[in-house]
Amino acid sequence: MSASFYTKPANNGNAGVAMETSWDSNPGRQRTLQPITTGASVLAIKYNAGVIMVADTLGSYGSLAKFRSIPRVLRVNDATVAAASGDLADMQFLNTVVENHAIDEEIHEHGIAYSPASLHSWLTRVMYNRRSRINPLWNTYIVAGTEAGQPFLGYVNMLGVAFKEDCLATGFGSHLCLGLLREALDAAGGYAGLTEETATSALEACLRVLYYRDCRAYNQYQLANVPVAKPAQVSGPHFLQSDWSVAKLVKHYTE
Repeated sequence: MSASFYTKPANNGNAGVAMETSWDSNPGRQRTLQPITTGASVLAIKYNAGVIMVADTLGSYGSLAKFRSIPRVLRVNDATVAAASGDLADMQFLNTVVENHAIDEEIHEHGIAYSPASLHSWLTRVMYNRRSRINPLWNTYIVAGTEAGQPFLGYVNMLGVAFKEDCLATGFGSHLCLGLLREALDAAGGYAGLTEETATSALEACLRVLYYRDCRAYNQYQLANVPVAKPAQVSGPHFLQSDWSVAKLVKHYTE
């Protein structure tokens, strides 16, 4: 691991999170107080031969579904992918920093590639550093991949709170979908008994629930699959098949 990997991204005007102007027009430095254009939930689950992650492609401008084809899944290398919910400007800034680090490592040709655990650790330090300077990056990241022949799944939020689990979700997905993902794991006796097909079906069912229940969700999504024995693949956009006849079951819908 090169020492440069642990350098924190600079706080400059291009980041979209801080701005300085002349004292005549603005008496001080400005911070992002509330995300403007945001992405919704990210879902991920381990299975017996890797990790699968999904995220829709909608960028919501407040409550307006304005940008419908924004990719939020980043393929870092053959063994690591990451996706974020929250402010899309902050996500694009941080993704650019990660991509530039990855390019630097490839240029050096020393045979070191970012593992999911190292990227998760670095994101934790960056998020906590920015939060401590009262200038947070308004994102929650999920990092997925494989390391030493084992699947890896890690979570880090805008405060630097981080942990690892067998299934993870951000946004409304953490309220509506974690139970469904845990049921799939329990039914299989843990991720070691969960097949890729079953894991994919569980994630699609969760996306469908979010599409019905979360007004910031969308039926177009990306899917990232990181098998233990093969390079990471990010596919999409895929489209959910929905059935709005269930709307009649909602109270006051027909009134």
